[in-house]
Amino acid sequence: MIVLPHQHKDKRKRGVILTLEGLQKLEAAKTRTEFEENSGTRYTLEQMSDRTRLAISTVMKIYGRKMGVDRNTLIKCFSAFNLILSPSDYSWVFAENDEVEESHTPPKPEKDIELELPGGQVPLDSPFYVERDLIESECYKTILQPGALIRILAPRRMGKSSLMARILQKATEQEYQTVIIDFQLADREIFQDLDKFLRWFCANVGLGLQLSNQIAEYWDELFGSQVSCKMYFEQYLLPSMTQPVVLALDDIDRLFPYPNLASDFFGLLRTWHEEAKNREIWRKLRLVVVHSAQMYIPLSANRSPFNVGLPIELPPFNSEQVQDLAKRQGLDWSAEDAQQLTAFVNGNPYLIRVALYYIGRGEVTLEQVLQTSSISEGIYGDRLQRELWNLQQEPEFIAAFVRVVKSSTPVELDFVEAFKLKSMGLVNLQGNQATVSCELYRQYFGDRFK
Repeated sequence: MIVLPHQHKDKRKRGVILTLEGLQKLEAAKTRTEFEENSGTRYTLEQMSDRTRLAISTVMKIYGRKMGVDRNTLIKCFSAFNLILSPSDYSWVFAENDEVEESHTPPKPEKDIELELPGGQVPLDSPFYVERDLIESECYKTILQPGALIRILAPRRMGKSSLMARILQKATEQEYQTVIIDFQLADREIFQDLDKFLRWFCANVGLGLQLSNQIAEYWDELFGSQVSCKMYFEQYLLPSMTQPVVLALDDIDRLFPYPNLASDFFGLLRTWHEEAKNREIWRKLRLVVVHSAQMYIPLSANRSPFNVGLPIELPPFNSEQVQDLAKRQGLDWSAEDAQQLTAFVNGNPYLIRVALYYIGRGEVTLEQVLQTSSISEGIYGDRLQRELWNLQQEPEFIAAFVRVVKSSTPVELDFVEAFKLKSMGLVNLQGNQATVSCELYRQYFGDRFK
């Protein structure tokens, strides 16, 4: 409705949301910063919260673009990446049924679908999250069990964080306390000393539970750091909570290069899981362990948390899921269309969503996406450059990957090479036999390693 001058009313503004232009501007700046300051690794929600000094829920609102936030909040978020918020970067949100002034921009038809720029976790309220057969339901059921342990394994960009967020959301609905410990946030020197690491770990769990730091009162050098850590949980952290605690350990494979520390810490996790069978206090604790690489550190069977609990290995999307996702984004795709894209990127969820996003916006066609002659300049250009950069940070694995790229048959790799390249999403494995993970990567890296 257009408000005539004599009918003018104060509009009830409900904050601002990013425009697509603003979102792309923010995402581009964030990507540059990740390259320069975070070794090319994407920021987690916790890292975004720390950098912007905004609550995680506020960061999710900004990226979700469904709920308005204060304009100063967007200014703060932009300034964290050395950006200045411009009027074209945001639009105002008005309360439902409020009258608004005439705009020179025609309203978007209700049938239009608001597409999401892929990047990181899929928002909890997103219509574009794809559930995989039985995985979510099994996780939701398991997390409600006393002493539960869920292990989520998948290469980068396969949806681990999105699944983890939904498990924690399910726990929150039951009024459980939830804490995420992201090991990417730990300084490298923390991993050099078990005592320092366990103190850091306990302090961060306490912070997540909004409890004061009481480590000095519970740490006893006579018993050692592992027993002290266990005492801190069973005598302070867990008794302070009236509800179960779900502790999510993200990027736990960050510990793998430190075998002595990892062996002791993983043994501690296994002990806590076993304690839940006999002691009520440990039944409060539920663990979600998230990692990209298979565990390759030798552990005795009874000290490993990787052979107990519910194992979840996220599979790629199949063509039916891709066709369904395309439909949700307003594309009238045939089964053949979905099959072509699925085969090209081997069902990689992130690469699928990138293609559907740009096709849905009308910027490219499926045929252009599949055109291998211009891969490095196409919609995957930035992603491919990032993957090349990531590989260059692991020079000891480049030669192994080059062998895989150049071979028309599976290549046998040693144990560590195989699982490292698998965790990076660059190869598929059948035992230790490796092949390039998808045709997109074969074409791109094949051109660079001639």
